[in-house]
Amino acid sequence: MNPMNDHHAHLEPVNDEEIYKLSRPHKNLFKLYIIYSLTSLFLFPFVLIPMYFRYYTLRYKFDSEGIYIAYGIFWRRESYVTYSRIQDIHVTRNIFERWFGLGTVAIQTASGSANSEESISGMMEFEQIRNFLYARMRGINSPQKTSQVSAVQANTATEEELALLTDIRDEIRATRQALERKNNA
Repeated sequence: MNPMNDHHAHLEPVNDEEIYKLSRPHKNLFKLYIIYSLTSLFLFPFVLIPMYFRYYTLRYKFDSEGIYIAYGIFWRRESYVTYSRIQDIHVTRNIFERWFGLGTVAIQTASGSANSEESISGMMEFEQIRNFLYARMRGINSPQKTSQVSAVQANTATEEELALLTDIRDEIRATRQALERKNNA
C-alpha cells in the first residue's frame, strides 16, 4: 500500500471539546515572528510591529458550524469558514515552526475568489485541528454522532434498496405476465 495514496489512514479521532477550547495561537508564534523580523536586518522594527499586532489580535473560534478567524488593529480582518465549504486541508511546517513545535493548517475553500484560503497559524495542536476539520469536511460531527449518522445512512440505504428491489420485482412480474399472455394467444 502506497502511503501517499492512503494519507487519510493516520487520521485519529479528536476530542471536539479540546478543539472548541482553542482560541489563541501558542506564545511560540511571537518568538517565530521575532526570528522572521530579524532576517530583515535594519528593517527589524518595521517588520516586527505589524507581526506583533497580528499575534496580539489573532483569534480563532471553532463551533459546530465552522471556524471564525480574526486579526488586526487598524485593518481588521474577520472571516468565517463553514465546514461544508472546505475543499482541502494542508499542514505546513517550515524549519523554524518545527523547532518551536508549531504548525500552520491551511484551509482551501469552495470560493469563486482567488483568495480562497484561510490559515490557522501558530498552533501546537495542528494535527488534531487537521483531523477535526477533515472529519467536519466529510460530514462527521463527533464520535457519538458518527454511529448515529451511520445508522441513518444504513436505514436510508435499506429504504433505497427496498424501493429498487420492489421496482425490479414489479418489472419481472409484468414481463412474466406479458410472456404468459403472448404464449396463451
